[in-house]
Amino acid sequence: MSTAPLLAVAGLRAAYGRAQVLFGIDLEVRSGEVVALMGRNGAGKSTTLRAIMGLLPEAGGSVIFEGRELKGLEPFEIARVGLGYVPEDRRVFTDLTVLENLEVGRQPARAGAPAWDADKLMRLFPNLRELRDRRGGQMSGGEQQMLTVARTLMGNPRLVLLDEPSEGIAPKIVEDMANMILELKQEGLSVLLCEQNLHFAQLVSDRAYVIEKGQVRYQGSIAELAANAEVKREYLAL
Repeated sequence: MSTAPLLAVAGLRAAYGRAQVLFGIDLEVRSGEVVALMGRNGAGKSTTLRAIMGLLPEAGGSVIFEGRELKGLEPFEIARVGLGYVPEDRRVFTDLTVLENLEVGRQPARAGAPAWDADKLMRLFPNLRELRDRRGGQMSGGEQQMLTVARTLMGNPRLVLLDEPSEGIAPKIVEDMANMILELKQEGLSVLLCEQNLHFAQLVSDRAYVIEKGQVRYQGSIAELAANAEVKREYLAL
């Protein structure tokens, strides 16, 4: 792995109106890493991804991606430089087929990033191959989750922000999602994922940050986190 981080977030602050949610988040993702951002509901995980992606324009701090400051760019500009985003609420185009949804996400191949097309994605997501002509609105939640990830990969990103991939989907699909993330890592893709499920995070992640009330409370390898009963009790237990 390169010594320089692919993504470096420093002092990230964000608010919804007068309600401040993030209070100076610092984190890094290196090339080829899968990093988990963990915490309870309302801790600020999804807000962190939204702020990185430029969806909260009043956010403060610094977001450096491949040596370039992203703050001040529009979300579509951030996507064009190679940062992909998979929101928790999926947002598939319900009237379009699987293949048509994939075409919406197409961007040119970029240096240093895995190149994706519909055929390669159908091999990664066998379920989607069987559903290629089905409309998005006729798919299950887990199938929509896979489609949203696949559509993001059509943009040929170097790093993907993945929000709660295991939330609200069947256990079999969760297993498929974990295997998919590991395959993406083998392809050289970097991933920053928000996750509450420690077991899922252990399956796919190299390192973890734990946040509570908009601040990083712990960071370390995923193995260190899994072995730290105090941190799990304080910040992850329901």
